[in-house]
Amino acid sequence: MIRLGGALAVAVIAVGSRSAAAQKERVRCSPSETKTDVSSSSRRPSFADGERLSYDVSFGKVHVGSGEMRFIGRDTVRGHDAWTATYTISGGFGKFSVRDTTKSWFDSVSFTSFRFVQLLNEPGGHPRRDMQIFPERQVYRKNAEAERPSVVDPVDDVSLVYLMRTLALEPGQCYEFHRYFEPDGNPVVVHVVRRERITVPAGTFDAIVLRPEITTSGIFSQNGRAELWLADDSTHAVLQLKSHLAFGSINLYLNRVATNLRRD
Repeated sequence: MIRLGGALAVAVIAVGSRSAAAQKERVRCSPSETKTDVSSSSRRPSFADGERLSYDVSFGKVHVGSGEMRFIGRDTVRGHDAWTATYTISGGFGKFSVRDTTKSWFDSVSFTSFRFVQLLNEPGGHPRRDMQIFPERQVYRKNAEAERPSVVDPVDDVSLVYLMRTLALEPGQCYEFHRYFEPDGNPVVVHVVRRERITVPAGTFDAIVLRPEITTSGIFSQNGRAELWLADDSTHAVLQLKSHLAFGSINLYLNRVATNLRRD
């Protein structure tokens, strides 16, 4: 079951309950696409300390809340130098309100994750998921539970988004990742679909449209038919998200930026 707040907080790479193996086989690049390898130095990141992107969140045509992506800057985790970034989501319907925060610490070159924390303030409870990730041993630990197997160069829900923002994106390309820190979440496939010009509350932008697919029954499953618009400039900032699920559509629209993006 996907929580409203949890789904929105990680909307750009939402990982819900896992699908059956049959669906997993269908998440892949198509023969007509150019399968492109991911290089850790594909582009020089253009996001900087303090970058803050704010969003309107709607469920169908109904405004239900607000969200924020914030790139905080440098920190350390278990002696590792790391970048840190957060997603925050607030909103809901009537008394069913949420305020969720997702935070990641990751390597500045490989985007490998060291720690991933979700603080969920939702009806029915206030769960905390603190994932300590150990890339050198390819394991991770949730809260105080026993260690579980991970993958080579693991990424989490937040670091994957920032990695995607560094890629050279051209329509017809397809990126396939096998790096999500929970192995059952792989592969993550990103189809680069088209270029277009869009208007959101923050302004009018040239955009490049992605169709991410994740081995999940969530927003980025095949059935979710989600599309993600990134600024078609050096920032690759997230401008807009639209998805279509069985229970309705979830949409995000950029309404304010704390850095200079090229717009009208």
